[in-house]
Amino acid sequence: MSQRRPYDIILRPVITEKSNRLMEDYGKYTFEVALDASKGEIKNAIQELFGVKVKKVNTMIVKPKKKRILGRFRQYGTTRKWKKAVVTLEPGESIDLLNFAS
Repeated sequence: MSQRRPYDIILRPVITEKSNRLMEDYGKYTFEVALDASKGEIKNAIQELFGVKVKKVNTMIVKPKKKRILGRFRQYGTTRKWKKAVVTLEPGESIDLLNFAS
């Protein structure tokens, strides 16, 4: 198994109202990750990138949704399939997402 860089595993943080609420209330951070990344790889990448201790990693595949493209004829397409990771940190740990550069 080849060793991947952390930036190849962690693609970007997900900033939504729900993720902000999880961040403030429970210390959980949401990231978009590579589709083939395992929980162990995600945990190691977060610890290496941000220098924090990870307690738990939950992952899910976000399924594509059907979208209608406006134009002369009715056309349909789909959004892309992607993987989301919700990372729970140890108590007292935090991540500054504003300085995350990809």
